[in-house]
Amino acid sequence: MTATPYGFRIVGRTSEPRKLVDAASAFAGYAACDERAQVDREAYLSAFQFGADFRERDDGWRVDVRGYAGPSWAPWLWCDIDRDGNLEAATRDARRLAAGIAERYGLDGDELLLFFSGSKGYHVGLPTSLWRPAAAVDFHRIARRFAEDLAGRLGVTIDTGVYDRVRAFRAPNSRHAKTGLHKRRLTFEELLAMKPGAIVKLAETPEPFDLAPPPPVHPQAAADWQAAADAVEREAEAKQQRRAAATGATLNRQTLEFVRDGAPEGDRHRLLFSAAANLGEFGCSFDLAQALLTEAALDSGLAPKEIERQIRCGLEHHGGAA
Repeated sequence: MTATPYGFRIVGRTSEPRKLVDAASAFAGYAACDERAQVDREAYLSAFQFGADFRERDDGWRVDVRGYAGPSWAPWLWCDIDRDGNLEAATRDARRLAAGIAERYGLDGDELLLFFSGSKGYHVGLPTSLWRPAAAVDFHRIARRFAEDLAGRLGVTIDTGVYDRVRAFRAPNSRHAKTGLHKRRLTFEELLAMKPGAIVKLAETPEPFDLAPPPPVHPQAAADWQAAADAVEREAEAKQQRRAAATGATLNRQTLEFVRDGAPEGDRHRLLFSAAANLGEFGCSFDLAQALLTEAALDSGLAPKEIERQIRCGLEHHGGAA
């Protein structure tokens, strides 16, 4: 049994209460279209898994789990591709990403967990058995760096909001509240060969699926994860050095540009987080950061709840008053 067996489940909107679950069992229930999964409803599972400390604190924050700062882990590393309604572009990028991952890590393709999201994009899941990472406090940050580096090599832009430690991620086979479509599993061949319209047609109904056996460790995947971990460690050390120097914070150009111009699709979560983290170096309050950043974030296409989440996470990252 994994040391991080716990996750949470949400039935309905993400504002609904979170229920503590055995993460693997909950995922398997949605994969099998178990009647208890209620796949005709909107539903979410945590993108990461947690240990006993998460369970011990669960009763204290069933709705708001942002205060959790303990270790996490995941059996899948998710890449979220969303092109704001351009399903043709999203399909091309999902194909490029899936094919590139398969080639880089010596896979036949169906070891990946591929989904049409039920709306306007795709979720590509890479099994972490390829490098067998340990649970860690910075696991979610390393996962983000790994995914960004991998997608960047393949020329694909991904949404980085999924790498929040307590991110709610749409459950397999669940029904999208706005489109009425289901988050539908696709085989590697289906993703590569089917036209977007046919994929949407598939998503009109849920479909049970089995998981492929986890692939063994691949040296390149292990090296890529280690490189991401090293980069995150260097960033943390640099941050500590900046604080120790106590020479005063500086409002960087990237923050000023975000306030003035917003951010392009695919980079908006990262740049909002970065701007909030920069403000956090000044001990900025949440209310002030929200006043400075919200208008540009809205203009960039982010939803109000996502804006609040990214601002809070950025401030907490640099010790601001969130």
